Amino acid sequence: MIANHLNPVGANMNEVETGAGADEPKGSLFAIALLAPLAGALAGVLGALFRAGLDKADTLRGSVIAAAHGVPLLGFLGIVLMVAMAAALAAFLVQRFAREASGSGIPHVELVLRGQAEQGTLRLIPVKFFGGWLAIGSGLALGREGPSVQMGATLAHLIGKWFRCDWDDCRMLLAAGAGAGLATAFNAPLAGAIFVLEELVRRFETRIAIAALAASGTAIGVARVILGDQLDFPIAPVAAVPLAGLPLYVVFGILTGLVAVAYNRIILGAMDAVGAMKALPVPARAALIGAAVGALAFLAPSLVGGGDALTAQALAGSGTLGIVLLLLAVRFLLGAISYAAGTPGGLFAPMLVIGAELGLAMGLVVAGLFPTLGLDPRGFALVGMAAFFAGVVRSPLTGLILAVEMTGSTTLLVPMLIATFVAMLVPAMAGSPPIYDSLRERAQKAPPGALKR
Repeated sequence: MIANHLNPVGANMNEVETGAGADEPKGSLFAIALLAPLAGALAGVLGALFRAGLDKADTLRGSVIAAAHGVPLLGFLGIVLMVAMAAALAAFLVQRFAREASGSGIPHVELVLRGQAEQGTLRLIPVKFFGGWLAIGSGLALGREGPSVQMGATLAHLIGKWFRCDWDDCRMLLAAGAGAGLATAFNAPLAGAIFVLEELVRRFETRIAIAALAASGTAIGVARVILGDQLDFPIAPVAAVPLAGLPLYVVFGILTGLVAVAYNRIILGAMDAVGAMKALPVPARAALIGAAVGALAFLAPSLVGGGDALTAQALAGSGTLGIVLLLLAVRFLLGAISYAAGTPGGLFAPMLVIGAELGLAMGLVVAGLFPTLGLDPRGFALVGMAAFFAGVVRSPLTGLILAVEMTGSTTLLVPMLIATFVAMLVPAMAGSPPIYDSLRERAQKAPPGALKR
C-alpha cells in the first residue's frame, strides 16, 4: 500500500514539480518528506561509525609504530608487513566482492545517476566500510569522504528500492544520500548539499536540492550526537586581506591551478603504471604500495594516513618553508600512489592537505618578501584548501563552502573567491579535465570485471 503513495499517478498533492522547468521529473513528496531524512539519518550513523573507526585506527597505528621503534629492524619489517597486508586485504575485498567499491566511488555514483552503470548491491557497504578502514587506517593517504559518499548513496538507493520508488525518486534519494555522506565525513552539511548539485547532478533540480538539504541536515544531526559538535579545523581569527594584498592571491591562484593540473596527471599516471603490472594480481600490487607506505610510516608516522593533522598544522601556520615544501612534495606523491592501489578511499582529504601546505608555503614566501603588507600565512593555507580543490575537481562552490564550514572562518571570502576563480581558469585553459571526469571516463572504458575507480 505504501508503494501507491510512492508512485502517484496523475496530479495530486503528493506530487512535486521542480522549479527549473516542466521538463524535469515529477515524483512523490513522500520520498522527500520521509525517505530523504531517513536515508540521511542512516548515512549519518554509518558515516559517523566509519569516521570514529578511522580515528581509533589512527591512534592504534601510532601506538604500534611507537612500540616498533623499540626493536628497530624487526619493528621496521613488522610495520612494512602490517601495512602491506592491510592494503592487500582491502584490495582483495574489493576484487572478490564489490569491484565498484574501488577507489573513491564518486565516479561510480555519477555513472549511476546518469543511468550509465548499475548501482551496487548491499554488500558494497561492508566492503567499502571495512576496506576503507583497512586502507586508510593502515596509513594509505586516502580520504574518508569517498567511502562515506558511496555508502550513503548506496544505502539511500536501497531504501528507495525497498519502498518501491520509481527511478526518479531513487535517483533523487541516491544523490541526497551521497551528499549526506560527504556532509558526515567533514561535518559540513551545506557543502554536502551543494556537492550534489554542483558535481553529481550538475544542474539545479528543486526536488534533489530539497532532498539533499534534508538528508545532509539529518545526517549531521545524527553524526553530531555520536561524534560531538566541533569544527574539524578550528582556526584562530585571520585578519581580512587589504586591497594591496589581493593581487598576490591572483598569483597564488595561478600557482594552485598549475599544481592542480600536475596532480591530476600524476594520479592518472600512477594508475596507469600500477595497472600495467598485469603479471601481478591486484592485491599483490596493493601490497607493494602498502609496503612502501609502511616504510614511510615507520620513518615519519605523521606523514601517512588521511592527513587531518597535517592540514591542522598548516592552518596553524606551523613549520618553516623548507619543512613545508618537503611535506608538500611527499604528500603530493603519496596521494597519487595510494590511490593507485585500488583500495577504497577518497581524494578530498589528501587534496585539503596539499592545498593547505601549498598555501602555507606561499604565505611564508609572501611574508618574507612583503612584510609591510602584514599578510598572515595562515590565510593562504585556508584559501589554498578551497582553491586547490576547485582546480582539481572544478567544483568551486563545494570547495569554498567546505573550507568555511570546516574552519568556521569567513573573513577571507574575497581572496578565496579570487584564488578559486583563477585556480579553475588555469586547468581549463590548459585543457586538463576535472579529476572525476577523467576517472568516470576510465570506469566507462574499463573491461567487464575491471576495477571501477
